[in-house]
Amino acid sequence: MHLGGSLTTESACAYAHSPGVPPHPGPEWTRFICISDNHSRTQCDLPPGDVLLHAGDLSSWGYPAQVMKTLDWIKSLDYPTKIIIAGNHDLCLDEDVPPFGEDLGPESLATIREYVRGEEMKKANVHYLEYESFEFMTAAGRKWIVYGSPASPKHASGAFQYSERQAAQLIYDKIPSDTEILITHTPAKYCLDLTAKGKKAGCRVLRERLKSLEACRLHVFGHIHEDAGADMIDTDAGVRVAVNAAIARSGTAMIVDLRN
Repeated sequence: MHLGGSLTTESACAYAHSPGVPPHPGPEWTRFICISDNHSRTQCDLPPGDVLLHAGDLSSWGYPAQVMKTLDWIKSLDYPTKIIIAGNHDLCLDEDVPPFGEDLGPESLATIREYVRGEEMKKANVHYLEYESFEFMTAAGRKWIVYGSPASPKHASGAFQYSERQAAQLIYDKIPSDTEILITHTPAKYCLDLTAKGKKAGCRVLRERLKSLEACRLHVFGHIHEDAGADMIDTDAGVRVAVNAAIARSGTAMIVDLRN
């Protein structure tokens, strides 16, 4: 499903945000609002929900001020839980990227890296994940286990990138088997990863890892702006919703309802 449609099963529903989207289905469900790749753009119509998920590329060119613009916006949004990761554009958040640009020495980079994990963010219910898990409970009492990874295959220069299969395996082998909600910046290979040039640009290693993540019911990613949308993937354990939540072109959030 690309933008404008909907997908529904007995345990999961996915919609592109529009006036015709059904209301929250009730306390037996959790509504996730999924976005990615806003690239410092903060003019986006977001619907109500239980959880906001952002799959990276908070900024355009990785400068702290650009990241802060998005963080301030996310802090202001009225969601009980907000979970974010970085992407390949978010250079200032990657400790392996050397200082760049004017007035961007180690001190200013350390400041933004501390801030994104700091108390002000937590007080606003914003949780930044970088190769780590996070557990939260909804108002209805459902506990969800989330894992976030900012990594993506090497393309030009950027943050959190890998170029070798072995490096990718080290990254994705870290995903715990009990992960229910997976947020990555890159798509998996052959899943909503088609570029404008006709290339399937997702990660093959991530695709292989997902096959063994039986508990994973929702995979949210972005990176490939042209292929935003959702898909339902049959697994041995049931249905997994895959969402390319990139809003860089459409400005349209994706809504996913999961039965608790």
